Amino acid sequence: MSLLLDDVTLTYPDGDGRLTALDRVSLEVPAGTVTAVVGPSGSGKSSLLAVAATLITPDSGRVRVAGTPTGRLTAAERAALRRRDIGIVFQQPNLLPSLTAGEQLEVMARLDGRRAAGRARELLAAVGLAGQAHRRPHQLSGGQRQRVNIARALMNEPSVLLVDEPTSALDHERGAAVLTLLTRLTRDRGTATVLVTHDRTHLATVDSVAEMRDGRLGAPPGPSGPPPGAPADARLTAPGD
Repeated sequence: MSLLLDDVTLTYPDGDGRLTALDRVSLEVPAGTVTAVVGPSGSGKSSLLAVAATLITPDSGRVRVAGTPTGRLTAAERAALRRRDIGIVFQQPNLLPSLTAGEQLEVMARLDGRRAAGRARELLAAVGLAGQAHRRPHQLSGGQRQRVNIARALMNEPSVLLVDEPTSALDHERGAAVLTLLTRLTRDRGTATVLVTHDRTHLATVDSVAEMRDGRLGAPPGPSGPPPGAPADARLTAPGD
């Protein structure tokens, strides 16, 4: 299943007028692929993630998550969709200090009335933390906490994975390792992954790159991409194209 944003516009109140956060943005992310969205602060990246996560309803356009059109869903239906089909990796792990790494994951399953200690152990092993399930956040390094954050987002087997600046608090080496991990997990688990990042140095492993500027989404500038401010329907480019 994929993620689809089609001609999405989002505005916010701004004094007597409206501020455009997303300007006719279109994006399709197939299952098993990673699309990186880069761009300066204030360009609309966070708004794009919020719309994709169904946390904000756009003014116009279509959003489809794992085959489900979201435009007419009630608040309760959107919440159920997020629990079932959307995983979110936050910029800061925000782990609960009193819970072990394993318990951080298990609590996600309990939100739907399920018990999943076995799946928690399997996911921790998948992110390289097989021996750390009993440790609490203060006993883990920054990179390990971010890996728990990623595993937690995958706990309910989402179709769509939305990742917000996962390397912002990590050094170069650990940041590269986290992005390599995200790419591998996307392939292995068939998620449609959107990665928002300021860091352009580790993008060789992703499938496509798009740039946000002033609320518009297009291919990054360069030999194979249009200049800044290109139309929102400019298509994305794969690294190295």
